[in-house]
Amino acid sequence: MLPLLAIAVLPEWLLAQGANRFAAVAPRMQEFVDKGEIAGAVTLVATKDEILHLNAVGKSDIAKGRDMRTGDIFWIASMSKPITSVCIAILADEGKLAFDDPLAKYLPQFASTEAKQDGRMVKLSRPITLRDLMTHTSGMGEMFDREPHLTLAETAEILARQPLLFQPGSRLSYSTAGMDTLGRVVEVASGMPFDEFLQRRVLDPLGMKDTSFWIAPEKASRVAQRYRWNASAARLEETSIPYLYKTDLTDRGRPPLGGAGLFSTAADMARFYRMMLNKGSLGGRRILKPETVAEMTRKQRDFELAARPGIPWGLGFCVVEDPTKMAASAVLSRGSFGHGGAFSTQSWADPVRNLIWIVMFQRDGKGMPDNSDVRIAFQEAAAKGLGL
Repeated sequence: MLPLLAIAVLPEWLLAQGANRFAAVAPRMQEFVDKGEIAGAVTLVATKDEILHLNAVGKSDIAKGRDMRTGDIFWIASMSKPITSVCIAILADEGKLAFDDPLAKYLPQFASTEAKQDGRMVKLSRPITLRDLMTHTSGMGEMFDREPHLTLAETAEILARQPLLFQPGSRLSYSTAGMDTLGRVVEVASGMPFDEFLQRRVLDPLGMKDTSFWIAPEKASRVAQRYRWNASAARLEETSIPYLYKTDLTDRGRPPLGGAGLFSTAADMARFYRMMLNKGSLGGRRILKPETVAEMTRKQRDFELAARPGIPWGLGFCVVEDPTKMAASAVLSRGSFGHGGAFSTQSWADPVRNLIWIVMFQRDGKGMPDNSDVRIAFQEAAAKGLGL
C-alpha cells in the first residue's frame, strides 16, 4: 500500500497497482457520468497509515472537455467546519481559550446580543459559548446578503447586532455564520490572521498543500467546475458558489470564512482525517492532544439534525450515533465522524474499522448531499472490495 504523505508525487498508474479489490468503484461512478447526473468524481479510501484507493472518473469541466484528475481541487463548503474547529481546539490545548468560554470574552460586542422570544427581543438567559457555536446551538442566524470583502472583524460586528433565533443552548439550528465567527475568535486568541494560523498550525504540518480559501492562479486549471441539477430539464448546468458573493476564486480580498470557504483535494482531506484517526498527530507532528480529539468526536448535545438522521453533533464534526438511520451511514461504525459539503463533497472517518471514506464531486440541487446516490454507490462498491 502507499504512504499517505507520498500520494501527491506518485503517478496515477502506480496508484492502481494492488487496487483490484476496488475495481467496482470506477464503473459505479461512471454510471452517474454516463447518465449525465455528475460531471466526474474523485473517490478515496484510506486507513490512518496508507491510501487503499484513489481514483477519478469523468470530467472536471464538461464544456472544456477536461478530464477529472485525482489531484483536482474542489469547493468543500461545510467540510471547512471541522478544520476551523480544529483551530479552536489547538488554542484550547494551549490554554488560550476554553470550549465553554463565553464568546463575549473574545468578542465583547456579543455581550449585548439579544434573542427573539415570543415575538419580542429579550436578554440572553446565559452567554453564548464557543461550544454553542461548535455544536450549532448558539441561536445565531446567517448572513445571506453581505458585502463580499468584509473582514472577519466586520462580519462579527454585524452578526453581534442580529438577534439570536433562540436562547443559547435551548435547541439546534445549523449556522455557517457561527463557524465564521469562530474564525474571528481564532484571530483574537492567537494574535494572527485566521488564514495564517490555519496555514501554520494545520495545513503546513499536515502537508495539505492544495487547501486554501483562495485559488492560486497557477492552480486554476485544477479546479472542478461547479454544477447544479436542473430537475425540470434533467441535466446539469454550470453554477457559481453563492458563498463567495460573486467574487473570483482567486480574490484574496474575500475574507477567510471558516464556515464554508475552503477549497481542497481528496488527498489533502485524507491527511486531515488521518491525523484525527491517529489521535491528533501525523508524521511525527502533533496537532491536537488525544483527549481533545476524543472530546471533539463524541456526541455533545441531545439535539439531532433532522436532515442527518442518527447523526448528532460533536465539536465541529458530525458523529454517527446510529448507522441504520441513513443509507449513507450503513458502512460506518457507531462513533464515526466527519462532515459533508453543500456541493456534494464528503469526508468521514471510522475509528472502529480504521477507514477514511472520501468522495469529491460538484453538484447542487439533487437531494441531500450527505445521503446522495453517488456517495452511497461509492461506499457500497468499496465496501464489497473491503469485505464489509
